[in-house]
Amino acid sequence: MGRARTDSSPDSPPDSLAAWLRWQESLSPFSIDMGLDRVQKTLQSLSLDVPHGAVFTVAGTNGKGSCVRLLEQLLLDSGHHPGAYTSPHLVRYNERIRIDGVDVSDADLVTACEQVESVRADTPLTYFEFGTLAALLTFSSAGCDTWILEVGMGGRLDAVNAIDPDFSLITTIGLDHEQWLGSTIEAIAAEKAGIIRPGKPVFYGDSPVPAAIHAQAEQCGAVLHGIDRDFGYTSTGDTWSWSGQSGSLSGLARARSMTAAQLRNISMVLAALEQYDSKIIAGQSRVNTLLLETQLPGRFQVIDNGQQWILDVAHNAQAADVLVRQLQTLDPVISTTAVIGMLADKNSGSFISTLAGNIDHCIVARLDDKQSADPEELARQVLEAGIARVTVADSPSGAFGIAREQTVSGGRILVCGSFRIIGPALEWLGLY
Repeated sequence: MGRARTDSSPDSPPDSLAAWLRWQESLSPFSIDMGLDRVQKTLQSLSLDVPHGAVFTVAGTNGKGSCVRLLEQLLLDSGHHPGAYTSPHLVRYNERIRIDGVDVSDADLVTACEQVESVRADTPLTYFEFGTLAALLTFSSAGCDTWILEVGMGGRLDAVNAIDPDFSLITTIGLDHEQWLGSTIEAIAAEKAGIIRPGKPVFYGDSPVPAAIHAQAEQCGAVLHGIDRDFGYTSTGDTWSWSGQSGSLSGLARARSMTAAQLRNISMVLAALEQYDSKIIAGQSRVNTLLLETQLPGRFQVIDNGQQWILDVAHNAQAADVLVRQLQTLDPVISTTAVIGMLADKNSGSFISTLAGNIDHCIVARLDDKQSADPEELARQVLEAGIARVTVADSPSGAFGIAREQTVSGGRILVCGSFRIIGPALEWLGLY
């Protein structure tokens, strides 16, 4: 079950990507409807050529997108032809589906949507389910030899899980999407462990490994690879080293803002690729260059233009804690203004309280999304967290304007809380 919709389907077949996206939103009465039956039923009617290489499925509370991008870049650099599926997008829907590191075109997406619709019949696919099927069709049509699939929510009942992975990667478990996945770490871990397949390797990038992941791996006869046991890293100053089961890399450059969370995720990706094809991660210099160059927009993205803007999609307490640690790697500034916009289903109170000690002035914004959190409620939580100066803005652009005007030269402006505020920030700053 999920939040009911009242949209009705268009009267005529869509003729553009924008129209197809509106169509997808109208097909199910629910925006979120957990379950695999609808996707599996539609998949049976599609002619998909699965990759002859491997399927990597990435789940976890935080860090999934960065792991997908690193897998994609390392595979691409070693001569593979990868397809990568992520969500949500920042500005354009096309960002969700990449082939050889390039966003797919509107035309290719429209073709895939037409194919899904031609076999859907009366199956009420959700927006995410329809888009997932379109992504898989796009990869199949392009002949991608490896698929990298990011789970949207959870794992067990997520549309991505309709495809069997050869390698399952779980980054970390934190509290998020509690109304769908459960209110404890173990309950959420059990949902994310649903991507584990019998006899296939699974990698967990944090410590300790939740009991639910241990149990699922044992039940499936899957080999569980854990950090600090089967792979890991050591760090000294501005360099670090990685070790796997059969190889190692030393003298890797450590970016200044790289915290333990990033090092754990990178180590997990390297461990999975070592199991798939160790030649992909051979050569310290080449791997080092790719690690330093691989960065996603909106992941601790720093822009200096008289003021220091930091854009980060962090939207839960675990991600906020990592963000605080990254902020501590930067030089001190005179003051920090935070622009925060969040969706209503997030635990905004814990997110804000985690960041509070690093903020002097907070501007809370209403997002251009019907699921936006009430900025007045966010403002109340900001005050409760001990930030005495708070401003309410009716839109992201309004919030950015206030931040620029009220933050001194050389001051810091931190934008965070949702993909839905980072996308507008990238556009407002002229970076997209």
